[in-house]
Amino acid sequence: MGNRGMEELIPLINKLQDAFSSIGQSCNLDLPQIAVVGGQSAGKSSVLENFVGRDFLPRGSGIVTRRPLILQLVNNKAEYAEFLHCKGRKFVDFDEVRQEIEAETDRITGSNKGISPIPINLRVYSPHVLNLTLIDLPGMTKVAVGDQPIDIEHQIRDMLMQFVTRESCLILAVTPANTDLANSDALKLSKEVDPQGLRTIGVITKLDLMDEGTDARDILENKLLPLRRGYIGVVNRSQKDIDGKKDIRAALAAERKFFLSHPSYRHMAERMGTPHLQKTLNQQLTNHIRDTLPGLRSKLQSQLLSLEKEVEEYKNYRPDDPTRKTKALLQMVQQFGVDFEKCIEGSGDQVETAELSGGARINRIFHERFPFELVKIVFDEKELRREISHAIKNVHGVRTGLFTPDLAFEAIVKKQIIKLKEPCLKCIDLVIQELINTVRQCTNKLGSYPRLREETERIVTTYVREREGKTKDQVLQLIDIELSYINTNHEDFIGFAKYVIRKGWLTLNISIMKGGSKAYWFVLTAESLSWYKDEEEKEKKYMLPLDNLKLRDVEKGFMSTKHIFAVFNTEQRNVYKDLRQIELACDSQEDMDSWKASFLRAGVYPEKDQSEDATPADTFSMDPQLERQVETIRNLVDSYTSIVNKTIRDLMPKTIMHLMISSAKDFIHSELLAYLYSSGDQNSLMEESADQAQRRDEMLRMYHAIKEALSIIGDISTSTVSTPAPPPVNDGWIPENSPTPQRRPPTSAPPPSRPPAVRGPTPGPPSLNPTPSFVAPPIPSRPGQPINAFGNSSLDPFSAPPQIPSRPARIPPGIPR
Repeated sequence: MGNRGMEELIPLINKLQDAFSSIGQSCNLDLPQIAVVGGQSAGKSSVLENFVGRDFLPRGSGIVTRRPLILQLVNNKAEYAEFLHCKGRKFVDFDEVRQEIEAETDRITGSNKGISPIPINLRVYSPHVLNLTLIDLPGMTKVAVGDQPIDIEHQIRDMLMQFVTRESCLILAVTPANTDLANSDALKLSKEVDPQGLRTIGVITKLDLMDEGTDARDILENKLLPLRRGYIGVVNRSQKDIDGKKDIRAALAAERKFFLSHPSYRHMAERMGTPHLQKTLNQQLTNHIRDTLPGLRSKLQSQLLSLEKEVEEYKNYRPDDPTRKTKALLQMVQQFGVDFEKCIEGSGDQVETAELSGGARINRIFHERFPFELVKIVFDEKELRREISHAIKNVHGVRTGLFTPDLAFEAIVKKQIIKLKEPCLKCIDLVIQELINTVRQCTNKLGSYPRLREETERIVTTYVREREGKTKDQVLQLIDIELSYINTNHEDFIGFAKYVIRKGWLTLNISIMKGGSKAYWFVLTAESLSWYKDEEEKEKKYMLPLDNLKLRDVEKGFMSTKHIFAVFNTEQRNVYKDLRQIELACDSQEDMDSWKASFLRAGVYPEKDQSEDATPADTFSMDPQLERQVETIRNLVDSYTSIVNKTIRDLMPKTIMHLMISSAKDFIHSELLAYLYSSGDQNSLMEESADQAQRRDEMLRMYHAIKEALSIIGDISTSTVSTPAPPPVNDGWIPENSPTPQRRPPTSAPPPSRPPAVRGPTPGPPSLNPTPSFVAPPIPSRPGQPINAFGNSSLDPFSAPPQIPSRPARIPPGIPR
């Protein structure tokens, strides 16, 4: 091939195939290879056995090949076989090879004719083979046999597609000559995945079994259903030969004799047969590997870069180093502490984008979940007012109270503050759960040492649980502190004179002589009703105490559209100036009802005849002064509990951070190592898991395999002249319904007056070996070349562009006898 290193290419790919298969990653890198596809009983196994010169593949009816067989042929002086799953064992007896293939197949698939995509790697060393790597795939089938799965056809197709869809895979499409080529499953599949025909090589088997008077000459000359890489014909042993243990070398000699003696094939005998097929596949695979080397090198380099970081810690690994376990323990504990802190503080190198984790989840508990739990403490308004009323009465005892009692306010406030305990304790429980989850997440990196991981998780979780009790005690103490002193001088507390029941605009209706109707800004508290010039409340017009006041409805005037109600004094005193009542007008019935309800809260009721309709009997007492005191305390309780809530909402995160989270971080950094040393023997603590040891070995093996592959590829010069892919042919065949005729009789119809036309000039030298009796018509895929298109002196099957016939399916001229 003009390049000293090219013969190393196929063994190199074999090494890579072994390296990646041994670690279960054979599908991650597209290695150049040849996949053998075809229908069941198409002769695939016979072709492979002819390559090797030995019977070594399982035989039988139905589906025999049930797992991909990666067959690596290596030219070698000694003859033996090796399986990747039986390392170190050399098989000299090829009957044992067959038995091992069957046993290994059954081990994965069982004996029910099922299939599996897990390959079997077999390497055959022999002086009779050329370097070649092929994948024998299960034959395509249509019908499930015996207890095969119903969808066996789809399973096989899916398996085949895993291999043949890769751009680096050449497809050896095997079709028997005694079936219609247009219905070939192999050719249909290859055309589907390789529409340009760049990767497909056709093989026609069973040429000796064709009906008498027919031949496959048009196919083998690439005139009927042409392929860019053409077809090669082979003759396999019959079932009788196989059963009779006919020697394969004798069969190869018989095959050679068949082609030399057959009138339709003898002119192309040099490019037919198993030896030529093997030589052609060797050349084409080697050329294919050379073409794919740049892409392969790039993939290997990217694989190496991705492994570099992981392998770094293993490069200088020595199991017998006495300091290794101590050093590893220190590093693991330090890394765990760093990871835990990063998870909590949010400064991790790898930021989680799928969901919240660690510190972010705790932050959400502090500022979303905990405030929500506080808001959920809903007061039953009716019940609360009843409790306030009872508290006021109980404080006064037998006396009638003139003023709102402080003790009733404190009693109600303390009862509300006690309700904060439950959400506070729930908040601590939620934070603890997140902390434990974070610890578990950070110990995942200690998976290489199961005992260390278990002990670390146990020690830190136990410490967090211990801090839980102290934190809950502290939070309960905060609640008790709030209960111990009710600070009514707090700057945010509204006090007894600052709260307001309602504010809004109302129209004050009085006579024209005394000012007429005018809108004012009214402010209603539990003690008084005041009105101002505007809502800035700078100029107060009047303040009316609420003692002995009641409400009554007033009919709308003839010209008025407003809704009116009146306020009057039950003791017949003047309410405003010399008026016994004042009329207040609203724009809508809804506004009027709302104002009436506000007056009710302040203890100002409607007249007796309206009270039954206006208020439920069990909602308000008939004591206006008591009702005003209830309203006052109700507002004060709201104000003070909001102050306490605000304080607790601020102190809870601080308390939890100080007593639990910061304390846990300090413990991990300063005390965890000591606890681990005191927990048991360091040797048992630092025992590796079997999975980790296997993973390290596999990773190192893959790392060195890739480095070695890159080294070999780097030594090979790829400056040889590249063989271009064959130019396209007319591949618009395989009709939908009507199959293309495949066989033709040896004596065709009368020849046309001229040979088939070809487009363009005919490049290349004239034919080198014409016979006196006839000149063979131009072969579409090898125009201007000798008839031995595959076997030329340069071993280059595609050294010149072919000519394309104007009608690829046209019957060529007859061959005179």
